[in-house]
Amino acid sequence: MQAQPNVQFDDTQVAFSYKSDKELKKANFIFSVVNHPTISSIATGLAKAGLALHLPLKGLIRSTVFEHFCGGEDIKQSERTIQTLSKFHVGTILDFSAEGAHTEDGFDRTTEEILKTLDKAKGNPAIPFTVFKSTGLVSIDLLTKVQSKETLTAEQQEAFQHFHDRVEKICAKAHAYNVPVMIDAEDSWIQNPIDELSYEMMKKYNQQRAIVFNTYQMYRGDMLDNLRNAYHIATMHNYFLGVKMVRGAYMEKEAERAEKMGYPNPIHPNKQATDDSFNKGLAFCIDNKQRVSLMCGSHNEYSNQYLAVLMEKHGMNPNDPRVWFAQLLGMSDNISFNLAKAGYNVAKYVPYGPVELVMPYLIRRAEENTSVAGQSSRELTMIRKELARRKSGKS
Repeated sequence: MQAQPNVQFDDTQVAFSYKSDKELKKANFIFSVVNHPTISSIATGLAKAGLALHLPLKGLIRSTVFEHFCGGEDIKQSERTIQTLSKFHVGTILDFSAEGAHTEDGFDRTTEEILKTLDKAKGNPAIPFTVFKSTGLVSIDLLTKVQSKETLTAEQQEAFQHFHDRVEKICAKAHAYNVPVMIDAEDSWIQNPIDELSYEMMKKYNQQRAIVFNTYQMYRGDMLDNLRNAYHIATMHNYFLGVKMVRGAYMEKEAERAEKMGYPNPIHPNKQATDDSFNKGLAFCIDNKQRVSLMCGSHNEYSNQYLAVLMEKHGMNPNDPRVWFAQLLGMSDNISFNLAKAGYNVAKYVPYGPVELVMPYLIRRAEENTSVAGQSSRELTMIRKELARRKSGKS
């Protein structure tokens, strides 16, 4: 018989303790829209078109979805969110989510912004991790060519070296500041060179502890083996393995490309297989906790409870520094805040950046909440339960 988890996720008073009545009503409105696929699709379509036509929509977007899912337009504006989360023992992962850099100058500017998140995190317990996306630092086309082992021109080789240097600069600063940095996962057809670079950085900077974390998308059929292999390489070279584990974010894209190009879809055939892979990955990390540090990036209640049970079975304290839980700002507060109250290490991804450049991120959140079975319904149920509790004046 499975051990009972020592944390539950149905206490809405704890879940939304950081939100005012006004903020909670706004969340109710946002998830009500997202919960209707047709309305959500029309709203995101209008937002895309309006911004493309330079219509004055920024104020409306800023005061609704942007305010709910993002910290602000820059680090300074995100300070209020950082402090609010910290009061409830929830850390912030500052995530510069502006997309659209396509030039070497643009990639350099993104690098400088990521370095600023490290400056902000240095010696700041409210910001326990930093993060970056490789596709903010190099072109997707170049990564595709590198993975498919095409011969690069001299100019392309130089551009790829610049990417290497940018990642090195970020990881070196993270190591100097003793602030862990997570390298986000990308599409399967550009992930290999990112993995290779991640392990090169780990070998260099993870000698004393896990500073550099690679991301494992467990909806990929090969990912559990990839994780095990990464552990064996870390053992062989005597460094600590930083693991950020997620289910995955590019399912439709992966399936479409596989069909178009005539290769097997790399994604598990169903949700159950993905869930099994994710939970086996959690167990593998905890079994090898002497060398593995884990960031569990999940909005799945069972997986978070399962990890809490695994920690308990292994005699680990809830606040063991090798294990963290993370969710996105504005989502799954019932998981984040109940875990934090029970003493676990919890952080929220807090995206920030100019409204128009963060729109692709916000649209993905809307689509994700609409398409993931029951996600927006669960959010709505929790929000409405808490609104009703507050209205009735229950303590």
